[in-house]
Amino acid sequence: MAKQKTSAGGTFKKFIVALIIIVVLALGGTLLFYYLRYFGPNVTGNEEYLYIHTGENFNDVYKTIRDKNIVKDTATFSWAARNMKYVGHVKPGKYRLHEGMSNRKFIRMLQLGEQEQVQLSFHVFRTKEQFAGFVGKKFEADSATLLHYLDSADFVKQYGFTTDNAFVMIMPDTYQMYWNISPEKFYKRMYTHYQNFWTPARKQQAAALNLTVPQVSILASIVDAEAVYDDEMPIIAGLYLNRLRQGMKLESDPTVIFAMNDFTIHRVLNKYLSVNSPYNTYLHTGLPPGPVMMPSVNAVKAVLNPDKNDYIYMVAKEDFSNRHNFATNVAEHNKNAQKFRKALDERNIKK
Repeated sequence: MAKQKTSAGGTFKKFIVALIIIVVLALGGTLLFYYLRYFGPNVTGNEEYLYIHTGENFNDVYKTIRDKNIVKDTATFSWAARNMKYVGHVKPGKYRLHEGMSNRKFIRMLQLGEQEQVQLSFHVFRTKEQFAGFVGKKFEADSATLLHYLDSADFVKQYGFTTDNAFVMIMPDTYQMYWNISPEKFYKRMYTHYQNFWTPARKQQAAALNLTVPQVSILASIVDAEAVYDDEMPIIAGLYLNRLRQGMKLESDPTVIFAMNDFTIHRVLNKYLSVNSPYNTYLHTGLPPGPVMMPSVNAVKAVLNPDKNDYIYMVAKEDFSNRHNFATNVAEHNKNAQKFRKALDERNIKK
């Protein structure tokens, strides 16, 4: 009888131990199940960034992740995304990916919109079309959309510009912005930078030259197009200001090249000087309606702080050093021009 009780007690103890083992294994399996889905490495190294466009939903994001093999296991990613309630909270942006990221860390980054900013650095561009093309490759907004805003009279009017001179508010520098910034906010950022540059002191300098703020940048664009070396900029600025004060035509070759929209021209021929355009300063007195290129900051500063000289004429040096011979009278200028024309002919430069 005692043996039967001992046997029954031993069996019960074995049952309890077995039950505990089963529960532990089940809990371990559950923990492993959740660990693999939440904390296990899943992001591959196939892509450096995930781009989520404005208006995209979870299905769009999932398709991109699947098609670009951004994660090793799309099923666990989808499961985790739904359990973390990311499905209804998609935020657009440019997200940096790190190989081995877990689903939880990856999805949490997307949920919070923790995207990486784009660093936009540029010097100068010849045309606003070139600028829009450059920016369109770095941000969500394409070049056509960016250009449309610069060409919209209603849009640029709010900043005090016309479609002719709006390009002057784009100032070369380094900017930090999010990839999905809207065109409206992008240009607002450009304008804020422009405003910060134009301090009251600089505005007073412009007024002392009898120029508006946009006119300073327009003249600076001509100076920039003429000067290869920054140390010549104040001299050229002083020369053109002399012409403006005397009511003379600027007769700037870069304005003719801009009017013809042919930046391959190296020799401005007489036949080009009659091109019918408000930008042709051989035909029209005063400044053109807009810049002939994006002026550099140094060119703007050169106009605000011009060299005080009596020069009225200039022509490129015959040694092709990209510097200029300056003159105060026609006779001296004609001699300089003849030397340059001879050098062009010797090199058979006809255009």
